[in-house]
Amino acid sequence: MGRRFVNELADGEAIDLVFLASEKQLRPNRAGNLYLQLRISDRTGSLNAMMWNADQRVYDSFQNGEYVRVQGTAQLYNSNLQVIVKSVNTVPTTAVDPVDFETISSQKIDQLMRRLNQHLRAVQNESLRTMAECCLVDDALMSRLRRAPAGIKNHHAYYGGLLEHVVSLLDLVVAVAPLYSELDKDLMILGVFWHDLGKIEELTYEPDLGYSDAGQLLGHIVQGIILLEGKVRDTERLSGNSFPSDLKSHLQHIIVSHHGEYEFGSPKLPMTSEAIAIHYLDNLDAKLANFRQLIAEDANTGSPWTTFQPSLGRKIFKQHRK
Repeated sequence: MGRRFVNELADGEAIDLVFLASEKQLRPNRAGNLYLQLRISDRTGSLNAMMWNADQRVYDSFQNGEYVRVQGTAQLYNSNLQVIVKSVNTVPTTAVDPVDFETISSQKIDQLMRRLNQHLRAVQNESLRTMAECCLVDDALMSRLRRAPAGIKNHHAYYGGLLEHVVSLLDLVVAVAPLYSELDKDLMILGVFWHDLGKIEELTYEPDLGYSDAGQLLGHIVQGIILLEGKVRDTERLSGNSFPSDLKSHLQHIIVSHHGEYEFGSPKLPMTSEAIAIHYLDNLDAKLANFRQLIAEDANTGSPWTTFQPSLGRKIFKQHRK
């Protein structure tokens, strides 16, 4: 019998399984006693885990990004499943099947990379196509894009998540742009590629997901602008021509406006047709990915509705229509 995964666990179930550990914290409760809090995950999702009466020895016994054997009990708390831990011990990587922890398989990553290449190499504008080629032949850049998540919690928060998000958006651009004559499809393709690329600098993802120091200080929008500047120079060296200033400004604007609102971190509001289109397509893909994750991880397995989701202020209907 194979292992049970996060999305299969039920309230009251005894747990003796291997998970990937992250976000560990040693915290005091109201009485001043210490407890351990961490996230445990596999390829199907993640759970909050709590170990009461923990101490520094337990906290130091494993690191974020390591595999751990967790023994305890699954428990519903505030409508969400968590694990009350009795013991936690490190497990060598040689004793673990990495497939159990890959949200996206290496085969799917290869497929996504092929689709990315197809989309970027289909660009007709000469300057943008040369820029696309400069990116595709940058092995270091492509290697990081293959591995990077698109976030830490909210959407596509897993290895390869950024690539999956970008390719989904490129598919949307190819479908939507021809419907609106005012949209420049080539500009949108490069804009989608660049909109979140700063996350390869903002986030850390070896061994576990987190934020780099520069990511905390600058954020992916600023880091995306810095990366774009460098790639403009590479494009100019490859082509022997100056990169068009208007195209550069449009790409920069897409990066700085793609969050759509000041309160969501955009330094500028979308002011071009391509920028507003990318903002809404980006938001669509992120929101649907978030719904998909919440449904997959929902502890309310016997109901067509998820538990109440405080971050959304609603439940989600998860029963597919026939």
